[in-house]
Amino acid sequence: VQLVESGGGLVQPGGSLRLSCAASGFTFSTYAMSWYRQAPGKERELVAIIRSGGSSTNYADSVKGRFTISRDNAKNTVYLQMNSLKPEDTAVYYCRVLIVLRSYWGQGTQVTVSS
Repeated sequence: VQLVESGGGLVQPGGSLRLSCAASGFTFSTYAMSWYRQAPGKERELVAIIRSGGSSTNYADSVKGRFTISRDNAKNTVYLQMNSLKPEDTAVYYCRVLIVLRSYWGQGTQVTVSS
């Protein structure tokens, strides 16, 4: 199993970024995928999750209405569109898949929201 995130960077408050997570080594279309984030000195927290078919999603309250998770099963990729970014969104963002009770994580991508 391999998960590779990309798309992070430095953005001003109010700006947007789209993160991508390219997956391989498992049957992507049959598993829920999720995005987590970890800010300095804080625990890793769930940001959003999308079920295998893509029609069911859930979000942390802190990002509802601003972030959108989506997936392209043909490309084995999950996305996180982040709009109206705030300084408190600054964190390393990870994608995760749970397969047979084992978690697999990507290496993470840094998102910094600052003026």
